[in-house]
Amino acid sequence: MFEKRLLTLPLTKSFFLFGPRNTGKSTLIRHIFRKEKIFLIDLLNFNQEDRYTRNPDSFAQEVLALSNDVKHVIIDEVQKLPSLLNSIHQLIENTDKIFIMTGSSARKLRYGGANLLAGRAFVYSLHPFTSFEIGEEFTLDHALHWGTLPAIIYKMKTDEEKADFLRAYTQTYLKEEIWLEQYIRKIDPFRKFLEVAAQCNGEILNISNISRDVGVDDKTIKQYFSILEDTLMGFMLEPYQTSLRKRLSLKPKFYFFDTGVCRSLTRMLTVPLRPQSSDYGKAFEHFIILECLRLSSYYYPDYRFSYLRTQNDVEIDLVVERPGEKTLFIEIKSGSDVREEKLSSFIHFTKDIENTECLCISNESLAKKIQHVLVLPWKEALERYFYKKMD
Repeated sequence: MFEKRLLTLPLTKSFFLFGPRNTGKSTLIRHIFRKEKIFLIDLLNFNQEDRYTRNPDSFAQEVLALSNDVKHVIIDEVQKLPSLLNSIHQLIENTDKIFIMTGSSARKLRYGGANLLAGRAFVYSLHPFTSFEIGEEFTLDHALHWGTLPAIIYKMKTDEEKADFLRAYTQTYLKEEIWLEQYIRKIDPFRKFLEVAAQCNGEILNISNISRDVGVDDKTIKQYFSILEDTLMGFMLEPYQTSLRKRLSLKPKFYFFDTGVCRSLTRMLTVPLRPQSSDYGKAFEHFIILECLRLSSYYYPDYRFSYLRTQNDVEIDLVVERPGEKTLFIEIKSGSDVREEKLSSFIHFTKDIENTECLCISNESLAKKIQHVLVLPWKEALERYFYKKMD
């Protein structure tokens, strides 16, 4: 399981590792440094958090007292106590210790004036498993329905266990990430918002409609989306910034970080996903976009992702700006028989745009070319454009 992870972490440099809960951050770190002597602080442990909250100076005192053969100091869920970062800053400057800090939320660090160590620690992200990490055990329908969190892949054996886990996941998120951290005053509107936001997953955001459905004002809805981003539950896909006059939409889309978590929030876990249905198409698009972003996070961190929609409602699902290469325009089709008429709008819109490469990611079994658009099976497309196969 650990050897399959695509993320490469440094052994001799301090770093942050961010990722949603249950993506395996702590487990991966402890595996990587299993042969090293470490000093571990788990801030999800109430006793440890309380001790350092009451006496912040004790952290530096304990680190300075470590023997020379203890080189690595690991702090799990560092966002629980951002004040520790001031001590870590000084210790990086004045000792030879290496600090590894994990976190499932950046909100306190971002808005609380936390010391982010001014480049003295690298920043990495860990996501749910990609299809390449799961390997031969991967099945597309399972990933679309249940997602790819480690517990779903390796621990939960039955559909009932998987559904129970995902429901508990969202409840734990509400309780521990939102309510206990006092990010909001009332939990019920936010709970309703989560369901509405999941129903709008992958759609251009209409804040006014969402605020009406939830029963709060537009400002609160924007705050709620900000909370989702900061707690790593999802991300905004911004509209493509280009001089093309055909561009119209300037509103972002929002995607949850995992297909299974999204289906749990929409209460659709007991409803089968049937190929050729609209729900299947949406789930497939969601999965492909997640795969592209996860892989690029590991291999091509300078890629920039967006979408494009024109006045005539021609939509390009994914625009990938690749430094030094042509911009990649991607159409995502869940069908297994992609014909020219299904791509006509995409073909017409993109044919005269210079310095671009046009790709359709699909469920086709074999690659083919339709005019200037390369149609690829999804796994082959990901391997060709976003995955680096190691020798």
